[in-house]
Amino acid sequence: MTKKRVGILTGGGDVPGLNSVIKSVVYRGAEHDIEVVGIRRGWEGLTHLDLTDSASKARYVWPLDRENTRTIDRTGGTILHSSRTNPAKMKKLPPHLQGTSFPTSTSTKGGTATTTFDVSKQVLANLEALGLDYLLAIGGDDTLSYAARLHDLGFKVIAIPKTMDNDVRNTEYCIGFSTAITRAMDAIERQRTTVGSHERIGVFRVFGRDAGFTSLYTAYVTSIRCLIPEHKPKIEHVVDLLVTDKRDNPSGYALIVLSEGAQWEGYAVQEYGDPDAFGHRKKASVGESLSDEIKRRTGEETIVSDLTYDLRSGDPDFIDKLIAYTFGTMAFDAVLEGKSGLMSALVDGRYDLVPIPDPKLGPRKVDVASMYNTDRLRPIYANKRGLPVFLNKI
Repeated sequence: MTKKRVGILTGGGDVPGLNSVIKSVVYRGAEHDIEVVGIRRGWEGLTHLDLTDSASKARYVWPLDRENTRTIDRTGGTILHSSRTNPAKMKKLPPHLQGTSFPTSTSTKGGTATTTFDVSKQVLANLEALGLDYLLAIGGDDTLSYAARLHDLGFKVIAIPKTMDNDVRNTEYCIGFSTAITRAMDAIERQRTTVGSHERIGVFRVFGRDAGFTSLYTAYVTSIRCLIPEHKPKIEHVVDLLVTDKRDNPSGYALIVLSEGAQWEGYAVQEYGDPDAFGHRKKASVGESLSDEIKRRTGEETIVSDLTYDLRSGDPDFIDKLIAYTFGTMAFDAVLEGKSGLMSALVDGRYDLVPIPDPKLGPRKVDVASMYNTDRLRPIYANKRGLPVFLNKI
């Protein structure tokens, strides 16, 4: 009999814990005499791979075993590397596919028409040529949206959620979230000495394009104010709270943490640069915008810190390692059971397998009514009895 082969890839932004997932899958595969093949650079590895070219194979395909994954869980990042590639909407075909016919679509934004190619048939051809029976896709909303498409096209896929934003639907937890909060907490507690020494207002920006979980939980463990994308307060209210905090603090300073997608009445998130493969543009620092408002309205000086990329760097903490190992093992168990279209998840604080989220529903959001005090601009701390650790909704 031909030995079963399973592919694994990581897409989108890196987070701590990805290597632990990869190792758990490889070791589980060895126990069942199943080969595990690493697809390098995310979905790019299945769109740009040219199996007739040895250099291309070396760039995008990496057979994994216990020996070459033995120590990978001791570091952060992903040994498979990553990319923001969307095979269903590619702006440019790789050289070896030039002249090949693929379905196209055209969209217009700002008066400019953009044509993209859907190279899914090439992805399926590469999966077949590699002899893969399954694909394990590790990623956030964007990566998993294409995983769902592959499943719909008939290829067997199991997903594993990762993102510091913790906003993938159908799960209460995504790999990378705990480490991000731990890093944010440490950075803010360290910077209290500088902000306090200069008697200023400290403004911290963290990731959270569409959902405010990272900002909310950071505020929870540091006991400071926060702004999230799901609620638009009046800017006067925000500034008044911070000025009052500074006045009432014996050390003469105040702190607030903002999601990158946070807004207030009259302010819209500012973007710049070309959109990525999934239509997202870079966001200008909302921290700097809030700082300008504070200065203009009160004359108070601020210190603005962008914590974003530091939160995804380095080694995973205990929780991210624990859940990464478990999610990887659960995904492989789903392979052994012949399942497809499912994702490792935490539901009501318990491990489970759930459907890969429907991309049309978008990211999971903070439930403002039960998790966020809109008057105090703080997390809700009370009435947690009986609730899962990472889900505050009643």
